Amino acid sequence: MTPNPKPSLRLHLKHTLAAAALCMLALGSHAAPGAHGPDGEHLDAPAAALAGAAALPRFEAASELFEVVGRLQAEGLSLYLNQFKNSEPVLQAQLHVESGALQATAAFRPEQGDYLLSDAALLELLRQPGEHALVLTVIAGEQSDLLEGSLSVAAAAAGGHGHEHSLLQELALPLGLVGGGLLLAGGGIWFLRRGKAVRASKGL
Repeated sequence: MTPNPKPSLRLHLKHTLAAAALCMLALGSHAAPGAHGPDGEHLDAPAAALAGAAALPRFEAASELFEVVGRLQAEGLSLYLNQFKNSEPVLQAQLHVESGALQATAAFRPEQGDYLLSDAALLELLRQPGEHALVLTVIAGEQSDLLEGSLSVAAAAAGGHGHEHSLLQELALPLGLVGGGLLLAGGGIWFLRRGKAVRASKGL
């Protein structure tokens, strides 16, 4: 009596389909569109963007009276001014920033508790790659002082290579999912055709 090949072929097909499905699930769970990390960041965002957000140019300056911490952001240069002895915030002071031949006043923002330098010309200078010497003049009530610091801005990556690298990162997940789907469909069709050929050769 000729053995029936149907159970063996079906079992093999089930195993292949299950393996392909597990591969697709692994790709999707790695960084599904819209997924968020523990701090709410988008896991499907380009890695370069995430790294850039965590490495904004910053500087520190201090004197016997005051200390300043600055961070160069998209909206401007954000400055936090504190008393040097006890680190208490200094609010509603006058804060002037000078770099090279340019100078401007940073406006106090009560809602953030910082001072924002938004002068277009000075910001354009500070966003250039390199080291930027800063002189800050602080006038708070009867106290006044000068603080000196240096803002280091790293050179931006080459536009063409950076764009291509970012584009490849963004396309990695969709291409992986499409490839997994094609593998699943191709494997299923191949085994179905092979099953029909075996049954035809056995006269079933």
